Amino acid sequence: MALLLACSLATARFGIGLQQPTATTRDGTIITLNRYVGEPVPDLVLVGSSVAWRLKEEYFTRPRVRNLALAGGSPVTSLDIVAKRKSLPKIVLIETNVLTRLPDDALIAKFSGGARTETLFLRPVRTAVAAYETWNHTPPNPADARAERDRLLKEPPSTFDNRVYLDRAVQQMNDDDPTAQAHANVARIRQLIDDIERRGSRAFLIEIPFAAEIEDSRMVRMSKAIVHAAFPDRERWLPIDPPSGELRWADGVHLDERSALLVVRAIEGALAERDR
Repeated sequence: MALLLACSLATARFGIGLQQPTATTRDGTIITLNRYVGEPVPDLVLVGSSVAWRLKEEYFTRPRVRNLALAGGSPVTSLDIVAKRKSLPKIVLIETNVLTRLPDDALIAKFSGGARTETLFLRPVRTAVAAYETWNHTPPNPADARAERDRLLKEPPSTFDNRVYLDRAVQQMNDDDPTAQAHANVARIRQLIDDIERRGSRAFLIEIPFAAEIEDSRMVRMSKAIVHAAFPDRERWLPIDPPSGELRWADGVHLDERSALLVVRAIEGALAERDR
């Protein structure tokens, strides 16, 4: 009863739909996309895989940023959804690190309409839990976000030994052949970029740094060759240059929090150069 009351109070207090608590990766994806279609269109959207998912919205100093990178997903999924909406963001950043997964057609169909697609009251218990979490865990205000960025920057780079996870990731990436999926994804990305730019949005491709061993893996080298052959124009790419000596990864692929912040700062610097 208390949780159901919290549901009503939170809805009234925040005036927005509640995000359901994440039980699975799929739930997290639904929450992310529900939020996008249910709120005003942001100025900047980032699409990608779990590599870009680490770049938290509160790490950006510019307002109106939405991260639609999907853990375990393809950048094409979110990009296709963005392109099918009536209103577009001013800028779309497309992470190209992971092109081995095909887009999720079910999600694209689900979120390409004009309104939120999940009915909150179909899942009353989880809605009540979401209300409780919304009440107690509101997004950080600008001052708190700035303080968190300052705290991370003051910390030294992590000394975590990721060797066992790095070796495992390298082996997997040397076993994978991305050719077919990468070609399919690149072709669709090209079509979607043409579409959103024809409607007034700007699109840039980005590569988020991996550990050196991962950069040299078969999957990464082949994926890069495919995407750069498809998009040879340097103006299409947003070059980011974070301090490589300070970057750290949990497994050579996924940045830790401090490193993700450094990459976001590099992205914002590169965007500022393009705006001059």
